[in-house]
Amino acid sequence: MANHDVFVISEHLQGKLSDVTFEMLGKAHSIASALGGRAVAVLLGHGVMELAEQLGAADQVLYIEDAALRDFVPEQAEDILKGLLQREQPALTMIANTSMGMDLAAALSATLDWPLIAYCSDVQVIDGKIAAVSQIYGGKIAVETLSGYDHTVVSVLAGVFSAVERRATTPGSLQIMPGSRAANAGRMRFKGLIVPEATDVDITRETMLVSVGRGIGSKDNIELVEELADALGAALAASRPIIDSGWLPKQRQVGKSGLTVKPKLYMAIGISGAPEHLQGMKDAELIIAINSDASAPIFEVADYGIVGDLFDIVPALSERIAEVRTR
Repeated sequence: MANHDVFVISEHLQGKLSDVTFEMLGKAHSIASALGGRAVAVLLGHGVMELAEQLGAADQVLYIEDAALRDFVPEQAEDILKGLLQREQPALTMIANTSMGMDLAAALSATLDWPLIAYCSDVQVIDGKIAAVSQIYGGKIAVETLSGYDHTVVSVLAGVFSAVERRATTPGSLQIMPGSRAANAGRMRFKGLIVPEATDVDITRETMLVSVGRGIGSKDNIELVEELADALGAALAASRPIIDSGWLPKQRQVGKSGLTVKPKLYMAIGISGAPEHLQGMKDAELIIAINSDASAPIFEVADYGIVGDLFDIVPALSERIAEVRTR
């Protein structure tokens, strides 16, 4: 009998499940419903039962417990997942398109001889088959793929699906399974985790962002945008050219190679709107763009747009907002 289940490979680090895990689970439910199967979360780890209990959105949680899985080692994770997937034969396996996920998705596709659709921004079921949209060439091209196979692997971009409620319920079924590798097995060894320095702001959690782009001209001019952000009570963010120039830290970067944000307000100042940047902010509730180029792609996603010189508009906005807030 064919297995119509959708497996989601849960990703976690330092005792915390990643947001993309819950985003994939949300999508897995709709896909599983269309296929007539279940949404199944797969969790690999050691001593992380509390994480398994947070996956209540899944119809079933398969928790593989092994001391060798205390830290993420691609070779060990791949070996265990290969055995599990061969045995369970899910119709679809969803893996995050992250640094961890990219280590797993291609390797599992090759070893299982199942097709892989990578960089997915959408996954659907069409006539009983898995269909996906992939963003390639930095998001400049969207490719639609229909899998003709019984088993398919997809790697999903972070931030493209809505996350399900994390702790709404306990898992419908929790199955604890022992691992199959000794702690010293394989050629790879975990040596240590290097954590980047903490910053004063996490732009993924901010409700309002004012983001600056190449149009600001120089580092000294960023102060103009900072004043607008302060007037609004918003955090300052930036597009990649600003980060590459060293004018703001990497943790402030919005876009495919930076962070995906979904604030209530996103103001794009001097940002043309390259596909890589749009991918990281297009789902903001309200987008306001200021750019001197009326044909800039940012206006295609903006709710409101101002065509003009930011050096005239931004100071005027800051002044007016400050006046209103002091009334």
